[in-house]
Amino acid sequence: MKLVFATFMLVCLVLSSSFFEASMAGSPFCDSKCGVRCSKAGYKERCLKYCGICCEKCHCVPSGTYGNKDECPCYRDLKNSKGEDKCP
Repeated sequence: MKLVFATFMLVCLVLSSSFFEASMAGSPFCDSKCGVRCSKAGYKERCLKYCGICCEKCHCVPSGTYGNKDECPCYRDLKNSKGEDKCP
């Protein structure tokens, strides 16, 4: 009985981890736009993370590597818990 339960739990863990990876993968649109947006960032991984979050939520990313946030008001207006800009 313990072996069956352990096997079941292992299968559930493997399936949930593969689902988690698939859900965390960004869309090709966001990946490419954020790659351009964060190309000159000092902290590229953090820039890509927050840009991806903002892109998924707003469905747009401003052009260029800095500024131009008026092109995407949703992206511009997202704030973190401290009231600062969330999106790079």
